[in-house]
Amino acid sequence: MQDLQLTEEFFSVSRAQKEAVNGHPSFVIWLTGLSASGKSTIARKLEKELFDRKIRTVVLDGDNTRIGINKDLDFSDEGRKENIRRVAEISKLMNDAGVVVISSFISPFQSDRLLAKSIIGQNSFIEVFIDANIQTCIDRDPKGLYALAKAGKIEHFTGISSPYESPENPDLQLDTNLLSIHDSVVKILDFLAIKFKLN
Repeated sequence: MQDLQLTEEFFSVSRAQKEAVNGHPSFVIWLTGLSASGKSTIARKLEKELFDRKIRTVVLDGDNTRIGINKDLDFSDEGRKENIRRVAEISKLMNDAGVVVISSFISPFQSDRLLAKSIIGQNSFIEVFIDANIQTCIDRDPKGLYALAKAGKIEHFTGISSPYESPENPDLQLDTNLLSIHDSVVKILDFLAIKFKLN
């Protein structure tokens, strides 16, 4: 690859200045968990709650990025790693613009989540484990993906033919076998209120 002498560009308006104008800090809420654990639903509800509090937010979701910027990637371990790396880089850029990012991705491997954290920055990365057991997810299965994976029609499917490595020390763990979507969102909001003084 040609050496283009690339360097990081620093702009005249800092992240701190943008945060000051917005009236809130920027950070990434990284939702991780099995398919059908409740990540996307929680992300949408959380976005609305934050929006109603006049907090600038954006949701990055696995499906949306897979049909857009990451449509060239497969679901092999390598493809998943690159998927998470790209999403983390996008999340960081949006943080630098003063925006709160809700990233909703299975992100099954601990090493990939640690990579995302290193890209985004430890103080800006909030790991939320959406914890539902495999049977609960199979019972929900809104897209019928688990049935297809069990029938061998989907390769590298997390929880069936590919592992999910549970977070070792998440900032927040939500047992969605028991918690409702509303209660899960409230717990995230309570956490953010303490950590970032968000009202």
